[in-house]
Amino acid sequence: MSNALYRGRFAPSPTGLLHAGSLSTAVGSYLEARSRGGQWLLRMEDLDPPREVPGAADDILRTLEAFGFEWDGEVGYQSRRHDLYRAALERLIASGHAYACCCTRKEIAALARRGLDGYVYPGTCRHGCPEGREGRAWRLAVAEGERVVDDRLQGEYRQDLARDIGDFVLLRADGFWAYQLAVVVDDADQGVTDIVRGSDLLVSTPRQLAVYEALGLSAPGYCHLPVLTNAAGEKLSKQTLAPAISADAAASQLGTALALLGHAPPADCAGLDELWRWAVANWSLSRVPAGPLQLPHS
Repeated sequence: MSNALYRGRFAPSPTGLLHAGSLSTAVGSYLEARSRGGQWLLRMEDLDPPREVPGAADDILRTLEAFGFEWDGEVGYQSRRHDLYRAALERLIASGHAYACCCTRKEIAALARRGLDGYVYPGTCRHGCPEGREGRAWRLAVAEGERVVDDRLQGEYRQDLARDIGDFVLLRADGFWAYQLAVVVDDADQGVTDIVRGSDLLVSTPRQLAVYEALGLSAPGYCHLPVLTNAAGEKLSKQTLAPAISADAAASQLGTALALLGHAPPADCAGLDELWRWAVANWSLSRVPAGPLQLPHS
């Protein structure tokens, strides 16, 4: 029986193919939803065309299907949801939470100090652009004080947005929507109640909570899974040239992902169907390490 109170999701970006790190996150997200009788949605975060790899979105879907993932409803595509993002930005502008910014990256770098995730915007345009200049981007005006994320795996995470991040971008100067706005609008619109994703995104969560609050929306629960690293201690990613997973060895790669998440399957559990049945029946967040994790040497 489906639990209507739980709705999770997996939201890959088609900037490359799925690798062992993205598989681990997908497995954890899927099992948390299924073990609780909930729904699991799939959304393609295709908002940055210059960085997208042609054919990657279709390849991701084929790979997930070959690994035995079953999602609820149709696949969502951010590239088809621009009207929702525009409406949300207009609400934030009307309520005084968002403002136009004319600063270039070079100007910000010359004035700003480094924070937790790039330069901390110094608030140059918070009370209006300088005379003779027009806004290039839109930013959220963040409030003073600390924000607390009560993460189901990582525990309590604290961040002072004003000090550590600054007013952040909602609509980029190049006309593309920023992740921090789009992900909130999508999750709220799709009724996502629980977000299970990689711990590299924990630093972004206070920004998303600020967007939820400014839009008057209820925030979901969060659980940030350990990231996988290579031998050099770098997060597995497209940037670190992580190799793509292959459907030819789906069962063994799924078994490895489960073991990394603290759920090593029994030796007699080999096929995909068997692995999934065992994993859903035995899944518990209490067995998942906070990480980071390193792939075993092949």
